[in-house]
Amino acid sequence: MDERYAATPSPWPKVFIVIAGVLIVALAGWLAWAIWEHSTPEVTSRLTTWEVVDDHTATATLDVKLSDRAEHPSCLLRASAEDHSSVGDASFTPVDGVNTVTIRTERLATSVESVGCTTDGQNDAR
Repeated sequence: MDERYAATPSPWPKVFIVIAGVLIVALAGWLAWAIWEHSTPEVTSRLTTWEVVDDHTATATLDVKLSDRAEHPSCLLRASAEDHSSVGDASFTPVDGVNTVTIRTERLATSVESVGCTTDGQNDAR
């Protein structure tokens, strides 16, 4: 066939297949790393209860789970009034387990929300 048509097969299809394979393996590795990194946060929190004590005080109980690699954790709670405006914030350094926090408010709060917890290595609050 080579003598009749005087053409040799091009090596480019094989080169493109090898390059595509390397890119697919690299992308799969990055995807696996990203999934692992985002599914194992350094700190997670869950607001379990809250109570309005009086016109200028609310308390909240937060369940916090800290990993061994969590450094400088910080949590934020926010109290809101009936018109949904913020009337008080409480930022604190949590311990692993149950945390009870008092929030000073400028007027009567009607709800308390957990904005979340972060660490030096985890910027998105959870």
